Amino acid sequence: MNKQQLEQILGEDIAGMSSVGGGCIADSQVITTRSGRKFFLKQGFSNGMFRKEANGLKELTKPGVIKVPDVIDYGNDYLILEHIEQGSKKKDFFEDFGHKLALLHRYEGEQFGFFEDNFIGSTPQENIPSEDEADNWPLFFWNKRLMFQFRLAEKNGYADNTMQHLFASLEKVFEKILEGSEEPPALMHGDLWGGNYMSDSEGNPVLIDPAVYYGHREADLAMTKLFGGFSAAFYRAYEETWPLKEGASEREPVYLLYHVMNHLNLFGTGYYSQAIRLLEKLIR
Repeated sequence: MNKQQLEQILGEDIAGMSSVGGGCIADSQVITTRSGRKFFLKQGFSNGMFRKEANGLKELTKPGVIKVPDVIDYGNDYLILEHIEQGSKKKDFFEDFGHKLALLHRYEGEQFGFFEDNFIGSTPQENIPSEDEADNWPLFFWNKRLMFQFRLAEKNGYADNTMQHLFASLEKVFEKILEGSEEPPALMHGDLWGGNYMSDSEGNPVLIDPAVYYGHREADLAMTKLFGGFSAAFYRAYEETWPLKEGASEREPVYLLYHVMNHLNLFGTGYYSQAIRLLEKLIR
């Protein structure tokens, strides 16, 4: 997208454009207009990823409990967002974040999944449930999450005999593992690791780069643990606001497995051993 097209969309002359590093997928720039307003531009893909991200961000605004960037405009190959100035985390940042995430999860959907498929990183994420999956979380998660990644691993040559055997064993006990965790579909960020939240200029939590769908909130919290976890204050505040059901820690490997399998498919065999360890833990 060129400067003239941007000016037409924004209705202002552009004073400057600066590239932003750190993203592994999109080409990102901060746009500054003559009036001093700032916008965040993402481009570089024409597969509809940005359109899906825009819809996810809009969905996260519905409960009105946690800040997400406003969507200014989007197309098949670009996304323009409100630019949020990053600041230092306030003293009680993680307490506030945990409390607000619990409130976000209180926002219920009519069925599991979402009205459209989207992406988890650059991997397609299937969200449109079959009639059987719409109100059956174990079936939805098995088919649309774990088996999708397993088949992708087969295609990529990572699903050796060991992994095939472990997945077959997991299928036999999967529903039993999730017994007792029944809850209505909760609005979820979907890809909540340390790189997908920030603090604004006032030190408040902001959610970015979602992979939104409606599911069991334990899945959102499990993702926060993939790279070491958030502050203990975050989990304590979450539990004080809306306690998880008994056995959540035992179910956590199920949800971590989805993301580890996705990392295996995205980044290669460095994640193979972690996937095998999770599978072995689940079928003991």
